[in-house]
Amino acid sequence: MNVSPLATYLRRGLAAVVLVAGTVSAAHAEQVSITAEFKPDSSYPHRNKFHNTTPSSGYCTYDPAQCEQHEIFSLQVPIQFNARAPIAANHPSPRQGATFQVPVQWRELTVYHETTREPKIVKVRIVGIGSRYVTENVMKLVEGAEDDRSAHNLLWGLSWVYAPAPCQYSGVGWYSPDSYSFFWKTPAAAACTKQAKFDVPWLRLEHLDFAYELVTPDPLGMSSGDYSGSLTYSVGPNADFDFGDVMLPSSSSLTLNFNLNVQHTLKVDIPPGGEKVRLVPNGGWQSWLQAGRRPVGLFRDQTFNISASSRFKMLINCGPGVGAECGLQDSNNYRRVELYVSVSMPNGITDLAGQPVRRMPLKPGVGSALYFKPGFYVDRAPGTLHFEVRPHSMAEMLQPGVSDSYSGTVIVIWDSDI
Repeated sequence: MNVSPLATYLRRGLAAVVLVAGTVSAAHAEQVSITAEFKPDSSYPHRNKFHNTTPSSGYCTYDPAQCEQHEIFSLQVPIQFNARAPIAANHPSPRQGATFQVPVQWRELTVYHETTREPKIVKVRIVGIGSRYVTENVMKLVEGAEDDRSAHNLLWGLSWVYAPAPCQYSGVGWYSPDSYSFFWKTPAAAACTKQAKFDVPWLRLEHLDFAYELVTPDPLGMSSGDYSGSLTYSVGPNADFDFGDVMLPSSSSLTLNFNLNVQHTLKVDIPPGGEKVRLVPNGGWQSWLQAGRRPVGLFRDQTFNISASSRFKMLINCGPGVGAECGLQDSNNYRRVELYVSVSMPNGITDLAGQPVRRMPLKPGVGSALYFKPGFYVDRAPGTLHFEVRPHSMAEMLQPGVSDSYSGTVIVIWDSDI
């Protein structure tokens, strides 16, 4: 058996802790803060997950690779457990000795947006438990021990580095003459117990170490800003964290305070000169100028580069307008013709029904806004604005022997506030 000095601990993912000091009282409620953020990363556009923004404590600081591999995190909180009475050798009930049962089932909590109160669900479960027990010098408690290591093993029948079923080995074992640090994985909702083989006059667990797993909401479906919420576990005999009837905690509850920060990106770049759109026929003006053949229509496609990580809307304002469309007006303000505007989005951005966006008409007016959502972080992907004067307007615009110019203004708005 290799017992490494505080060998492995689990970690990775979304959270960590800020410890809040308090008095040692059975009524005291311990609290920890778990923070995470989502910020789009152009290097990993398909990574749509929250990122841990607080340092781990406990198990994951000893074996970060193990935690990262299993996408779990660990916290160490200053909840002590003290034996209210001596632990008798070969005690018949597991609850009269060292026993550990933790809330391994998924628990849900709701986090709310700071201003809109938009709710989202976070899920948590406990996947490991550990501490450091302290007692009398173990060489004085057992008979026939050769050294501290064998004395700890004889006191409990087996080394604490090896977890009793259904708990599982994690690699942690660190001892001194009067203490032993341990950490066990907790895959099942049942107690893991150690029976003392010799009388233990007093026993203390110096802190509560636990590993946990998180399921966070899809950040692409969340609004920018902070979401907060809390989940409270009870601590003590027959509670969520249940260490038997002898080991009594210094805190009766443990509250996890969550803060999820979402920082979305919505940025649109128009190429230089793209603010001036000149409509021309397919093939140019030569057929009209040389042969008097009126064009079928006038067209222009204007590209734009968009970066988006959340839902957004598009709307347009026009000057002038013609009915339900934008318009172009001649230089003498006598005639107006309809200007049709539509948009095509790059792959990765769809309408709210999940359909690709290809030449979707844009109409003037707030009530005509179009709504879109990214399936992943889209970074500087090309989209297209389509401008068109259709055939029914061409006879009015182009008459033999009459020269004129038509102009109009279209204001295109991309808005993340939906």
